[in-house]
Amino acid sequence: MIIAQKLRETNRAEYLLYMWQVEDLVRAYGLDADRIATEYVARFELDETTRKATEQWYADICQMMREEGLTQQGHLQICKNTLSALEELHQNLLGSEKFPYYRQMYYKVLPYIVELRSKSPDPDKQPSELETCFNALYGVMMLRLQKKDISPETAAAIKDIGTLTGQLSDYFNRDSKEPIEF
Repeated sequence: MIIAQKLRETNRAEYLLYMWQVEDLVRAYGLDADRIATEYVARFELDETTRKATEQWYADICQMMREEGLTQQGHLQICKNTLSALEELHQNLLGSEKFPYYRQMYYKVLPYIVELRSKSPDPDKQPSELETCFNALYGVMMLRLQKKDISPETAAAIKDIGTLTGQLSDYFNRDSKEPIEF
């Protein structure tokens, strides 16, 4: 909860990845808020107020996931909304002549996106280019958590994709403070 709040305000790209991780954590605990409270939240040294707020936050996430039918897979509507907002900004940045560095980063990442999308088991259900980037970042994050090897080529691609999404997140913060003129 604390991390999610901070990331939501400072880095929307990392916030989205963090929330995807929270979804997986909640699923690992069977969407059981009591188990999350006793087996997960209890491991952190939190004051009483923060602990209760964190437990409630996870209980709310469990409830939302049940209501949205996400017990096995999929993303919360709040995550979809975040991705949608990032995608809208992404398209605006690409369509404007005022952001050549962003466009340059996008074209550097585009071959990776094409390659990743070509590996999709269902070519008719392609995620957006930006969602493909986030899927790649999340997948590598999971591999690293499992202490699995990542090829140098994959590491280079992820670095570039991370640079693009980081830049997008910076523009998102800038736009939320003072709307960007495209």
